[in-house]
Amino acid sequence: MRNDILTGSSIKLSTVCDLSTFCVRAMALQPTADHGGRMATNGALVLISDAGTRDEIERIAAAAGIRAVYAAEPSGRKAWVGAAAVLLDVAAAQRCRELGMPRRSGVLLVSAEVPRTPEFEAAMAIGAQEVVTLPGQEAGLVGLLSDAAAGDSDGRRGAVVAVIGGRGGGGASVFAIALAQAAAEPDGECLLVDVDAWGGGIDLALGAEGDAGLRWPDLPAAGGRLSYPALRDALPRRRGVTVLSAGRAGVELRPTAVAAVVEAGSRAGATVICDVPRQSSAAAETVLAAADLVVVVAPAEVRACAAARAVADWVTAVNPNVGLVVRGPAPGGLRAAEMAAILGLPLLAAMRAESNLDGALERGGLGRSLRRRSPLAVAARRVLAVLPQQSGVAA
Repeated sequence: MRNDILTGSSIKLSTVCDLSTFCVRAMALQPTADHGGRMATNGALVLISDAGTRDEIERIAAAAGIRAVYAAEPSGRKAWVGAAAVLLDVAAAQRCRELGMPRRSGVLLVSAEVPRTPEFEAAMAIGAQEVVTLPGQEAGLVGLLSDAAAGDSDGRRGAVVAVIGGRGGGGASVFAIALAQAAAEPDGECLLVDVDAWGGGIDLALGAEGDAGLRWPDLPAAGGRLSYPALRDALPRRRGVTVLSAGRAGVELRPTAVAAVVEAGSRAGATVICDVPRQSSAAAETVLAAADLVVVVAPAEVRACAAARAVADWVTAVNPNVGLVVRGPAPGGLRAAEMAAILGLPLLAAMRAESNLDGALERGGLGRSLRRRSPLAVAARRVLAVLPQQSGVAA
């Protein structure tokens, strides 16, 4: 594939999407000082209709030392983003999604019982990272609200990137590893999460299958709020990349467990790279909804373009922040910009074929960092450059 593929096509990239205006959702919390139902700094916005639950939250908020302000829905984006925490029920989560509220941290779904998968996914779509059941989890909610009031981090959250193949064998797992290695250099923190329970384990591609540490089957009860330092210490680690692999057991992943792991890494400031399967599942859609950016990886082939069309339709219905990476070679001369135009996705990067990639994967994996000027490494840095660089999200 020619190096000028981004600009040499008769279809200009600007006609597909202007990357300078490509919207990647940030999860920064910026305090406001509004009144009349709009939150001030360290206040909790409570969007819950049940009077009994609201009374219980009032007592819990008092114990946590945080002020609770009640509303049927946010008065605007400033109220939503400026709150130290947001507590909502399933109906409010659905309304906020319809209103287009941006994703943010500190969103808690409060329910009298464990929500069903569709309800949980609706809450995840607007950023709910915790599910609190009342009565029963009052002590846990006190702790969460206390953290929100005090601010349990420096305000920098790690970006979440979901990588998915446009077709089977499209190179998504390899590109996820390249992204993780690029995010970890020189001194970054990166968590690589394998969401494909039937993919054979991303630790094999990384060359870490023999490394000691937990895999997904070892975390069957994961959920709620996780300590990232404890999680990181329990997982294999290669050159700054902490990896949670599905292993070879084929255990289906629970969406609550996946959400907890992704949120723990992001909350700690790590860049979280998720290798997502092409098959729809609750776990896959949980990650897609949580991502700041979804990357579709496809080879420059007509058949791959047709397969990627179905994937793009599915993914963009869950999360509009989707971009395309095209990898060579292009046996029929299909240009990357042409693929992007057909799929209606912004072109994030195009790369020529990586030399000796198959051999490396068969003989020890990609555990060693890629050469800085290798096609994979260059494309990975281009994609990471799209992520938000402001104080709220660390890329």
